[in-house]
Amino acid sequence: MRHKVATFKIGRSGAHRRAMLANMANSLFINGQIETTLVKAKELRRFAEKLITTGKKGDIHSRRLAFAKLRSRDAVKNLFDVVAPAYAERNGGYTRIYKLGFRRGDAAEMCLIQLVKDEAK
Repeated sequence: MRHKVATFKIGRSGAHRRAMLANMANSLFINGQIETTLVKAKELRRFAEKLITTGKKGDIHSRRLAFAKLRSRDAVKNLFDVVAPAYAERNGGYTRIYKLGFRRGDAAEMCLIQLVKDEAK
């Protein structure tokens, strides 16, 4: 039974899944957007939004927590210096997912996940 199961398994072991999410979050924070499958994007959204909320605190403990998840100095620096300050006034909803259709080889549903830019300013 799947009662109270909160994450997608994505057909990988736990360590592989955590490494994949860390790599995808690194790319998202550095490039601003990535193209991936829909299920991976939905899981990445949960992972990345928690990291951005942690990044908004800005203290050294938060940096260490983020580094434990991301394992990349460049991504952590970009998260705390560029990404998190941009969302200082926003409470959640930092990412957006656009569906792109189906991949040709295996018909997997593809999408674009990107960091939301503040259009109001």
